[in-house]
Amino acid sequence: MNREIVESFADMVKMKGIDKDVLAGILEEVFTLLVRKKYGEEARCDVVVNMDRGDIEIYLERQIVDEVTDPATQISIDEVNQKGNEDDLEVGEDFVEKIALASLGRRLITLAKQSLNQKIRELEKDIIYNEYKELVGEIVVGDIYQIRKNDILINHNKNELVLPREEQIPYEKYKKGETIRAIVKEVRKTGSGPQIIVSRADNMFLRRLFEIEIPEIYDGIIEIKGIAREPGERAKVSVESQDARIDAVGACVGMKGVRIHAIVRELSNENIDVVSFTDDPTLYIQRSLAPAKIKQVEVDEEANKASVTADSDQVSLIVGRNGVNIRLAMKLTGFEIDVLREEKAFEEYDEDIELIDLKEELGEEVYNTLINNRYDTALEVLTAGAEKLMEIEGFDEEKANRIIELLKAEFEEEE
Repeated sequence: MNREIVESFADMVKMKGIDKDVLAGILEEVFTLLVRKKYGEEARCDVVVNMDRGDIEIYLERQIVDEVTDPATQISIDEVNQKGNEDDLEVGEDFVEKIALASLGRRLITLAKQSLNQKIRELEKDIIYNEYKELVGEIVVGDIYQIRKNDILINHNKNELVLPREEQIPYEKYKKGETIRAIVKEVRKTGSGPQIIVSRADNMFLRRLFEIEIPEIYDGIIEIKGIAREPGERAKVSVESQDARIDAVGACVGMKGVRIHAIVRELSNENIDVVSFTDDPTLYIQRSLAPAKIKQVEVDEEANKASVTADSDQVSLIVGRNGVNIRLAMKLTGFEIDVLREEKAFEEYDEDIELIDLKEELGEEVYNTLINNRYDTALEVLTAGAEKLMEIEGFDEEKANRIIELLKAEFEEEE
């Protein structure tokens, strides 16, 4: 029976990676508990586990007395003599007896198995917790095995990982059975075992992808100085080269964009702007607002505020769709950015546009009204301004401003 027990747990050492010395310690603890259940809490015993030989030996130590008052710690001289007193032990000395496992009884052996299994499960949980605790911040690859309403369950090395909805890339589609990459974000201890949270939306996931795709970053030649990201929409990554001979942005983008495209594909076509880092806040803000062209940047470093001046046709690029470009620029630089629009003087436009060419855009009624009021070109209307147009019958403020904006937009497209 001894050998069977040890061999069954030796298999656990191989299958589950449990250290055999740790397992031996658990066996010693459990069988010590069993001896005390049979002989009493005060019983003195020694459990020796030899995992290599596949053997468990239990020794019970009791004091020899004339009359037993505490069976847990005492044994009578008569009983010692009956067992064969080869060492001629006397009253007052200690008698050490080797106990057979079978003598503990079937009920206690069953209890031992249950207790051992419970301790092994707890040990397994600790092993998994420690394993993934060391992987926090690293990318793991697993298979999706269940898609639920608020999270996705991933199988990684037969362990369950959780990808919560808030850690998913918005609008990304997932399918059961497909392989997925994510970063280990957090490992939590729960009553049922460790809960491993992974993320595809965390900035660290993007950082690790850069390290995988761009050897210069992995080797430390290029350093990532900052990341600002709105998952699934857009990201800005500032980089700096530690080697003057290497262009940081060029190395990250790669020949014909091959390196950055690999990252973009992994992130479900999330747009990524790679920005060259600089200690000059004015230049850094200007670079972070790319692809917009900035005319002037005024920085208040104490207040962490900046004012950006640009032509009116660049404002939409500065702000970006739903304001994402300017939000990311503020996250990346740490400055609150205000945008000042600078209207372009009409005389700066290279060519005028005949209203007849804009008849479709203006609408026939508006076009005819303007022609009848002796406006033949777009510049003539813009020079007159909204106030003059409002003098025309049927043109209120809203309509006049709409016409002005439409004509400005046409000139900006021409640019």
